[in-house]
Parts: sequence; structure tokens; C-alpha cells
Amino acid sequence: MSIGVAVIGAGMAGRGHAAAYRAATSLYGSDLPEVKLVSIGDVNAQFGEAAAKRFGFERHDADWRSIADDPNIHAVSVVVANSLHREIVEGLLAAGKHVLCEKPLSDTLDDARAMVAAANSASTVARIGLTFLRNPAIAAIQQIVASGQLGKVLHFSGNYWADYSSDPMSPISWRYKGGMGTGALADVGSHISYVAEFITGRPFTAVAGARFSTSITERPIPSGAVQGHSGATVSDQMDTVENDDYAGFMADFDGIAGAIQVSRVAAGHPTSLEFEVYCEKGAARFTQSRNGEFELMLNEDKHGQRGFRTIQIGPAHPYIAGGLPVDAPGVNVGQNDQFFFQNRAFLQEVAGLPETSALPYCANFEDGLHNMEIIEAVIQSGNSNGASVDVPTANPTYLRG
Repeated sequence: MSIGVAVIGAGMAGRGHAAAYRAATSLYGSDLPEVKLVSIGDVNAQFGEAAAKRFGFERHDADWRSIADDPNIHAVSVVVANSLHREIVEGLLAAGKHVLCEKPLSDTLDDARAMVAAANSASTVARIGLTFLRNPAIAAIQQIVASGQLGKVLHFSGNYWADYSSDPMSPISWRYKGGMGTGALADVGSHISYVAEFITGRPFTAVAGARFSTSITERPIPSGAVQGHSGATVSDQMDTVENDDYAGFMADFDGIAGAIQVSRVAAGHPTSLEFEVYCEKGAARFTQSRNGEFELMLNEDKHGQRGFRTIQIGPAHPYIAGGLPVDAPGVNVGQNDQFFFQNRAFLQEVAGLPETSALPYCANFEDGLHNMEIIEAVIQSGNSNGASVDVPTANPTYLRG
């Protein structure tokens, strides 16, 4: 038996998926069947061919339907513009493919609900990539909080600072279109939102005080293709930015208070997801700029010695032992490794191998819909001068132990 894989989308995250499939059989032993790297799909032949060659895939396809029609392809990552997700995902599921879709699930709640229905009707695996759940330091903090070592969670504070839009001459693209809430909030705010639930152990129940701002209101039209966050040659014509550069809001996690801010124009922060969680018996904090560690503070320490201590990530923490070629303390991990762990878990389920506590299955489409419902509640709060808005009741898989 072998698993033929494909990636639709040759941009930044698409390359992450491609590299993860290539590395899959080198992680966690040899129980996974042979993984065959079949196709990279992208409408831009230059991008697709370059990615296929770089990561060792057999070919490039300009039309995703060629991937859907290929009986030698069994599992597909969908990593394209949000508005394209529904058509491609539904087509792949109808063709009997297993699907791993990047977040957010889609660009509208109606399309997301339709995708959930398609997934529930399919005989194959349909999962969403909530990649930061695979960060060893974040998962370690979650385990500490869930164990009760820190006692009751009191409150949570989280930010996701990024600067990929700081340059006013970076070209306009699909990322800058749509109403308020479809910009920084949907792009990076979606990540810190599910991380906040993962750490507190409770789902969002309400949001309030939402505020949006657009710092750069116009951007130049590119004269060529734009790939991910990379630059491109631009024309002297400008187009309007329709969504948010910054978003901030208050959160209620079923009685636990929280505050979240996100930005795509935070100069000096290429990508910085960070949070602090405060509890009865101590606290923990993490910043992506120091991916190989987290900080822990225990109230039981002696007075005068009480403070945050740095914990280096190693085999005692999630994903490391057996998951990396060098699984030794202090060797460190990065965001690329998160894709490796995520796609390995997806293939584990595709292959029919049992879920383990060391490598839990990926989140499902209902979880992706819930993430979008959080974003929609924040949008509604912003449109109502910060009024409190309830988030529909949910029980995400990543909160079920």
C-alpha cells in the first residue's frame, strides 16, 4: 500500500505542506505506508513547477481537477485563497480524496457550513490545519494547565504581531479584499483564537469591545503574479485596501476573561504569536520568537525567588521524542516543524493507523467552522461599537482531551 499525495497551492504555506509530506515517513518510526509525492497544483505554472522540482513531486498541474481525477492521488492539501476552498474541497471529496484544508475554512460562513456538510457525507478524511496546535511549547503549556498544576485559569492575554504588510508599497492581493475582519483578524487572528481556547481549556462564549483599523488604505496593483507575502513588481496604479490591518477585542471563555490583539503592520515582528495565561497557582507564557522554550512561574516558590523560569523544549515535551531526527533537549524547533507534525498526523489517519496521545489527529471541519464563527462574532462586535456578541456553542476536538 502507498499513499499518493498532492498539494494545491505553491505559495508559502503550500511549500510548508509539500516539505511536510516529503518528511512524513522520517517521523515517528516506520509504521506509515510509502508516501508518493505526485503533484503540486497551481494556476501559475512557474510557481507550481518550481515547487514540484524543489520538493521532489512528480509533476505540476495547472488545474486542480487533474488532481481530483488522478486515481494515484489519495490525499490532498488545499492551500489557496480562502474564496477558492469550497469548490476545490467539495470536488476533491466527491472524487474520493482525503483532504487537509488550510485555515480559515472558507471566506463565508455559508460556504463553510456547506463544506462541513460535504465532509460529513464523505467516506474519506476531511481535516483542517490549525498548525499552532502542533507547537511543542504551546502543547506543553496546555498539558501543564490541563493537569491542574497551576490551578484554576484566571485570565488570558494573547497577541499575534506580524509585519508582512508594513511596507505601503507591497502589492494589493486577495488578502486585502473583503470587509473589516477579513484581514489581519482572519489571517493571523484565527491562529491566536484557537490557541487561546487550547490553553484555557474552554471555548469562546462571547466577545466584546472589538475595534478595527486600516493603517495603509491603498496599495499598488502588481504588474506580475504575487506569491504569498513576497514582494512583486508593481505598477503606478493604486487599489483600495478593504479590510483590517489591526484588530483587538475582549473575550469570554465560559467565565475566563481574555484580551486579544492582532496586526499585520507591526514593524519588527515578522511573525510573533505570543500569549500569557494566569492561574491561581502561577502563570505561563510563550512567544514565537523563542520557539524552543516557554516560561513558567509557580507561586509555591519562596518569596524573593518567585519569577518566571525558562523551560527548554526537549523529549519530555509533546512531539519531540521520536518526531525529529535529533530529538534531544535544546536542539530547538520552528514553525516548519509544526507542518511536519500536522501532516504526519493527517497521513496517520488516512492510513487507518490509531490516534495516539503523542500524535493526536488533526482538527475537523466543524472546528474550522467554529473558528470562523469566532471571527464573525468579533466582526459583529466591531460593527456594533464594541457590543458583546455571543459565540455559538461548540465543543472543539482539541478540547476533548
